[in-house]
Amino acid sequence: MAEKPSVLIIGGLGYIGRFLALHIHQNGLASDVRIVDKALPQLAWLAPEFDEACAGNKFVQADASREQALARIFDRPDGKQWDYVFNCGGETRYSQEDEVYRLRSLGLSLSIGKEAAKRGVKCFVELSTGMVYKADSSPSKEQDKLKPWSKIGVFKLQAEEELAKIEGLNLVIVRLAHVYGPYASQWVATALCMARVYKAIDSEMKWLWTKDLRTNTVHIHDVTRALWAITDWYTAGKSNWDDKAMGKVPTFNVVDKGVTTQGTMADIIGQVFGIETSFQGQLISVFAKLNLESVVDDVNDELLGPWADLLSEAGITRPGPLTPFMEKELLKDTDLSMDGSRLEKVVGFKYEKPKISKELVEDVIESYRKMNWWP
Repeated sequence: MAEKPSVLIIGGLGYIGRFLALHIHQNGLASDVRIVDKALPQLAWLAPEFDEACAGNKFVQADASREQALARIFDRPDGKQWDYVFNCGGETRYSQEDEVYRLRSLGLSLSIGKEAAKRGVKCFVELSTGMVYKADSSPSKEQDKLKPWSKIGVFKLQAEEELAKIEGLNLVIVRLAHVYGPYASQWVATALCMARVYKAIDSEMKWLWTKDLRTNTVHIHDVTRALWAITDWYTAGKSNWDDKAMGKVPTFNVVDKGVTTQGTMADIIGQVFGIETSFQGQLISVFAKLNLESVVDDVNDELLGPWADLLSEAGITRPGPLTPFMEKELLKDTDLSMDGSRLEKVVGFKYEKPKISKELVEDVIESYRKMNWWP
């Protein structure tokens, strides 16, 4: 029995980082784990099941984008180096200034990438996004044209390109669809909070653009399994990988097989909340495209008041990370459409939650209830 790998997770209290830590912990996959994050566990809205996996002596508070923090992050008491380093860090909020992404995403990736190369880490996994692809009529494969359409995408792509130039870095890039699951706080969560308000004000939930707009998804359970499978595959010798045909840096899309669209989401939300959902016609969508800022402001004005009322009626003073606040970057008329077949063919990975469903969305809401976030 070979010794289990030692694992360093940067941004380990973020949504993906905490679930990766939990997956490793529950399955006894590592000999040693260190979780690094700028935030403290007490302030990270952690559910009880993460306590053991993410806190205590496993946790180091540090800002990995600062060079002076690197020794504290990477040094181990036994003088050995980490086997696997996962970069789950970086700025995940939308609509920030460029400088914020340059510092917190690009700067972070390069600083830990260089350090990992210097220390001979066996596998460095950089989490990226499907928002780096040029939208096309067919789902994007890993080698298709790149044209990022969100600021997060712009700086993630720069990080991918710069990391690939680092001499001696054992790099793998993982591009993710919209990640959802228990305690999710981003894209799916926003839609659920909006639906909750529309139900309360007894109003139809109208979606912009069309029902065919692709908004591909992947469940957090499969994300953490995929990350581990890819890392094991890489360190075992990258079987089935062809540098010439596929490129020097192994790159994988992680996306379920459900081809999620806005129509899929509208149907599920309609069933879960018992509300009417529909799509704004061509005319309003064209107007919205030209006036996205004011359209988004109007929606937010309409929903934030009633959401606050719902929380106060339910006696919820700390609603966690949930809000119906809509970011205009997320409202773009751009497909997030990815082909995940390479991961299955090359690594032999199988999805256990192949498509988003009413039951899985109900599980998400149930997790919010458990934390007393949900009115």
